[in-house]
Amino acid sequence: MAARGVQILGAVPAQYADVLSPQVQQFVAHLHRCFNKQRKALLEARNVRQKEIDAGKLPDFLPETKWIREDPTWRAAPPAPGLQDRRVEITGPVDRKMVINALNSGASTFMADFEDSNAPTWENCLSGQANLRDAIHRRIDYTAPNGKYYKLNEGKVATLLVRPRGWHMEEKHFLIDGEPCSASIFDFAIYFYHNAREAVKMGSGPYFYLPKMESHLEARLWNDVFNLAQDLTGVPRGTIRGTVLIETILAAFEMEEIIYELREHSSGLNCGRWDYIFSFIKRLRNHPKFVLPERSEVTMTTPFMDAYVRLLIKTCHKRGVHAMGGMAAHIPIKNNVKANEAAMAKVRADKLREVQAGHDGTWVAHPDLVKIAKEIFDKHMPQPNQLFVRREDVHVVGADLLSLKGIAVNISEKGIRTNIEIALLYMESWLRGVGCVPIHNLMEDAATAEISRSQLWQWVRHRAVASNGKAITPEWVDQLLDEEVAAIQKRLGDAAFEKSKFSLAKKQLASTIRGGDYSDFLTTLCYDSIVTLKAPAAKL
Repeated sequence: MAARGVQILGAVPAQYADVLSPQVQQFVAHLHRCFNKQRKALLEARNVRQKEIDAGKLPDFLPETKWIREDPTWRAAPPAPGLQDRRVEITGPVDRKMVINALNSGASTFMADFEDSNAPTWENCLSGQANLRDAIHRRIDYTAPNGKYYKLNEGKVATLLVRPRGWHMEEKHFLIDGEPCSASIFDFAIYFYHNAREAVKMGSGPYFYLPKMESHLEARLWNDVFNLAQDLTGVPRGTIRGTVLIETILAAFEMEEIIYELREHSSGLNCGRWDYIFSFIKRLRNHPKFVLPERSEVTMTTPFMDAYVRLLIKTCHKRGVHAMGGMAAHIPIKNNVKANEAAMAKVRADKLREVQAGHDGTWVAHPDLVKIAKEIFDKHMPQPNQLFVRREDVHVVGADLLSLKGIAVNISEKGIRTNIEIALLYMESWLRGVGCVPIHNLMEDAATAEISRSQLWQWVRHRAVASNGKAITPEWVDQLLDEEVAAIQKRLGDAAFEKSKFSLAKKQLASTIRGGDYSDFLTTLCYDSIVTLKAPAAKL
């Protein structure tokens, strides 16, 4: 049966029926009704802020919250069970095999992702919830098509954290009082309802990663959701913990305020480096002085990136919470020893930089990288974390978080083509329901695809000049897009190309790289193409 005011417009296979029991539906609906109005108001505030930035009011630290930043006395909650030592966190989508392999990987924690590495088809969202419930209850297993059998280790496995979709997303298969449910609340509420008590019983708790926030008021909304969810279920306040990804340029100016709003539930901040670059481009896109060079030249030593990392570590340790490092995009290369050694050397250098800067842990996207990252953190961080590394040497002002000092805007034709290819390959995969894609020995997700298409838009918008002397115009980008699609079609063959989603990916990509209309997110641009609705039903 459907709960009052709830309509389920996606087919619910029998094996997932209990994921959406009437009690769960009612819980989701209650949270949505309480908070969706505020969610929409905060999204509108983003639009207002964008207009201010376009008009020349650049981001800076907020004067009205100066008292939070200057008050030396407050601290966030101490680390929760299972989150004291987070030296290596593995991340990935919520498919069954990935969940088992990640929990068994030897990593300290596993961030199961409903967001950037998950294409949110209705099937993926339902099966992901079933997979995580089975994992928490220690009954998950999987038999691959080739007959290989996967199950959880008998002993210790990684502590599970869950990343719901961001505040901007909606779940169109699940209507409440005739409107789509907030995807953030949908993902959070179902997981929490099914697993909070069992997670506590297993020695951890309901732990989350919170993505794409742009202000401390958005963190306040999450804190209110946490409190009501705990109150409705009789779970003590403070049981939930949330790590916030600082992956937007505006959130970087409100890091202390974000921790403050979540302080009873905070487990730190994470350097979401790829989305951060995307956000830098997106929010400053109409200012020619912020045009970036091609992606490979925007590194962690780029001034605005370096300042952001140093400030994050100082801020977290000042308030007693973990400062988590970011994702190295490289993955093992199995058929080329020399190339693999070069890639792994880059991973080691990246992780060494993080631990020496004061990070308390780091991210990897592949089980084979857990050992590499762990060896480096074990050597340089023998204790569980580095919360005592206060970084009082760091003094970052607002201008530092926007600085491109000394950065040349180098853009090659190859760089333009690479952006087109990555965006196309990722979008085509996403439209088929796969949100985590290895491309050219890098693990690409929505964040890296967003950089690719946003750079194209920015270069066209400001008529940047490529290294061959040509201005980057809509016509030239259209020509290169046609050529890249033709090359893919030739590589696949006509029959396979027709069965693919490349034509749709090309159409949608072309709509947002010409320097005119700009879509805030590829995921919202493409979402309707993966929505599969049926007539409302009274019964599951």
